[in-house]
Amino acid sequence: MAMPGTSQNAVSRQGVRLTPTEIRVLSLIAQGFSSQDAADNLVVSKRTVDFHLANVYQKLQVRNRVQAIRSASQLGLIPNDPMQGASGNEA
Repeated sequence: MAMPGTSQNAVSRQGVRLTPTEIRVLSLIAQGFSSQDAADNLVVSKRTVDFHLANVYQKLQVRNRVQAIRSASQLGLIPNDPMQGASGNEA
């Protein structure tokens, strides 16, 4: 199953692996955040968010945000309800 050192990555039943950052970015997008809003939330540039989204699209073999969210949710990589456990922020 998961190889040593990969336990922090989310791995679907089909073997698709998303990094913790990719999951955070996709979860924020699933909550309705724009790329810029997600970048502000994560304290990174919009370009960084878009880079992570591009990686997610490639890994999930999708073309857009809606497809990525749907696929990741169906694969169990993000919660069906993106408001659950997606934040990762300190209050």
